[in-house]
Amino acid sequence: MTGVVEHWGTFFGGPRGVNYDTRTVPTAVTLPGLVAQIATSNSTEYALLTNGALYAWGLGAQGEFGDGRRLNSFTRPVRVRFPAGVKIASIPTDVEPFDTAMAIDTRGNAWGWGHNGGGELCLRNRKTYLTPVRLPFSHVTTMAGASNHALYDAGGTVYACGQNLDGSLGDGSMRNSTKPVKVAGLDGTSVTELVAAFGNAGALLSNGQYLDWGYDANGQLGDGRFGTNSDVPVLVHLPAAVTQVAQGGSIWGNGQTLVILSDGSMWSWGDDSSYQLGNGTLGQSASPARFYAPPGVTYQELATGSATSYAVTTSGQVYAWGISFGGQVGNGTYRRARSPVLVASGVIAISATANNVLISVSKSL
Repeated sequence: MTGVVEHWGTFFGGPRGVNYDTRTVPTAVTLPGLVAQIATSNSTEYALLTNGALYAWGLGAQGEFGDGRRLNSFTRPVRVRFPAGVKIASIPTDVEPFDTAMAIDTRGNAWGWGHNGGGELCLRNRKTYLTPVRLPFSHVTTMAGASNHALYDAGGTVYACGQNLDGSLGDGSMRNSTKPVKVAGLDGTSVTELVAAFGNAGALLSNGQYLDWGYDANGQLGDGRFGTNSDVPVLVHLPAAVTQVAQGGSIWGNGQTLVILSDGSMWSWGDDSSYQLGNGTLGQSASPARFYAPPGVTYQELATGSATSYAVTTSGQVYAWGISFGGQVGNGTYRRARSPVLVASGVIAISATANNVLISVSKSL
């Protein structure tokens, strides 16, 4: 039996950051087994199968495929080559670092491969790895990365590595680090989800509190202020517990966060230059502002990329809104969408990074 995923938008990466394989409508990719989980980076998309095998496609010149080669493959998935006996349990849905990938095996060990341009793999170097290498963590439960930094929850402690843009490592400094540093203020807390974007990172706690840190030029921290970067986590004040969070942004001047709360309401903050906050207006929001699904529709999962946002409904439909210069909206045009546009159905899961989006659909062959 084979599994099916669909993707649209455009891949970019490598030394020049050129766009590749632009798709303006959902385009199918077939996998050699049922899909358990999906993940995206700026350059590459990943599908974890129910048998523990991991496949990649897109750009592979920086080692993103983890198969020992530097080749691109846009239509044929390539199996990531882990050492014998290693079975992958999860991959970070929100999301993978720039030209780099990470995964967690069934024993709680973290693995990484690819460009590692900021030292985000925590191996005390910035070397490129063409095949997966075990990272210096155990008992890993969740992780996330974007740009050249990454986060790891290992044994109940959150660590960060890589480039420290505007405090995105969250350790109380502005220093880059190729070795693990502890994120400040999270000791003794239980983290259920980590998220990351270009110059930001965030942690959702088991009690429903959400904290973020890093870049704040457009209100990305959600604390009511603009331009006040933070090198330590900042609590975002919301009217109920957070149940799901998506963080996006790909370069200076953009970046946003969207959340679903326990009461079903949805809130967003940060840059809104392309309607990506979902409230139908343009501008910026330094505090959480409520947004709504179309009439009669209930969102159950959110995702967001550079300046495009997405939602999966309780009936498995995908809506998109925001920028679409690379087809990110998925409706066959390059026009940004002010209001949510229905682009797919039969959807189980979603992941979006920078300018591409990937969905897992309920089809099997």
